[in-house]
Amino acid sequence: MPSLIAYRKHIDAIYTHELRLPEGTDGQPAGQELCTLADGRTVVVLFDGYTLPAEQHATIASTIEVLTLTDALRAEIKAASPHVRLINQRVREAIASRYSLTDEIKLMRTAPSAEMDAYNAWVEECRAWGRAEKAKLGL
Repeated sequence: MPSLIAYRKHIDAIYTHELRLPEGTDGQPAGQELCTLADGRTVVVLFDGYTLPAEQHATIASTIEVLTLTDALRAEIKAASPHVRLINQRVREAIASRYSLTDEIKLMRTAPSAEMDAYNAWVEECRAWGRAEKAKLGL
C-alpha cells in the first residue's frame, strides 16, 4: 500500500526546498506530489515498496510526517489534488465515450431494461478504474 507523507516546503530568497523522493527502477521518482493542504502541508504519495531517503534538507526534515487517513483528510486531499480531478475527469470521459447525456437520461426513463443493465455495467467498469487509480495514490 502506498504511503502518504506530509511535509512543509521551505522557501527562501533563492531556493524552494522540497522532499527528496527515492528513485524508482525506471530512474523516475518513486512518489508523486498530490497537493498542498489549506494548512500549508504538502502531501506526497510514496509508492509501495519504497522508503524516503534519510538525507533530507534540514529545514524540512523536522516537518516530515506519515499521514494516517481519516475520512476528513481523505476528502481534503481529494478536493485539493489535481491528480484526483484528472482521474475523475477521465472516468466521466470514458462514460461519455459510449453514452451521451441524452442517452443517460433516456435510459433512466426506460429502466429497468437490458440497455440500462449494460449502461450500469459500463459505468461501474469506469468507476472501478477510477478507484484503482486513486488507490495507487494511497487514496
